[in-house]
Amino acid sequence: MVVGRQDEIATANERHWERMVQEGCGYTVPWLDLDPDVVRAFAEGELNFTPWPLGEMTPRSILADVEGKDVLCLACGGGQQSAVFALLGARVTVIDLAQGQLEGDRRAAAHYGVDIRTIHGDMRDLSMLDDESFDLVYGTAICYVPDARQVYSEVARVLRSGGLYRTDWRQPALHFVAWDGEGYRITRPYSESGNPRNDGAIEFRHYMDDIFNGLIEVGLSIQQVEDISRAVLPNPQASPGSWDHERAYVGGEFVIVARKS
Repeated sequence: MVVGRQDEIATANERHWERMVQEGCGYTVPWLDLDPDVVRAFAEGELNFTPWPLGEMTPRSILADVEGKDVLCLACGGGQQSAVFALLGARVTVIDLAQGQLEGDRRAAAHYGVDIRTIHGDMRDLSMLDDESFDLVYGTAICYVPDARQVYSEVARVLRSGGLYRTDWRQPALHFVAWDGEGYRITRPYSESGNPRNDGAIEFRHYMDDIFNGLIEVGLSIQQVEDISRAVLPNPQASPGSWDHERAYVGGEFVIVARKS
């Protein structure tokens, strides 16, 4: 049972991600080969290269100065980001909709001998957390909720003054695309935001004004925007229509870092 909000959206997406765990989707496999010294050197900007898989944690600056800080990994279970923050000395809490994902965080914690707190919950309802209890919220996957402001409001509440919120997005015009055998085509009018997918998940297109103005409305100031798609190179092994192929040719992914005033 999910702590907090539970509706048909959460139920469908929870079921989807539990299935992804069983199928071994890349976002569900714990990072168990991290070298703590390399992680720290990367976080401190001492490397002239980006070791895999740390390039997934964009921007690098979000990893700096987290030792002794309270970090919330929001909707990004799986034993990946949480392991990195814990190895850097942060006090880490993970909230995720899928118990299978949280099991990945527990596996990573046991593997590295670190403490990671896990909570089975919905990112739209953080009522189990105290006000102003985190220095950093590292979030993702807001495409699985209908209203970004629901998440923003909860994030702003649990962030301490001066705390940072990192979230990633996809450019809304490129959100609903599909491989048709010859190329990628847009499958829904731009005005349509909801999309029950063939795989059972329910995702939503979010528009630029909601994405950016929503942050400002809850008292967060935008510090950085980074287009991460420009760094994604084509993988010759990726099959057309796969996520690796699509993200290289369609692009549109970007990250926002905002600060609580």
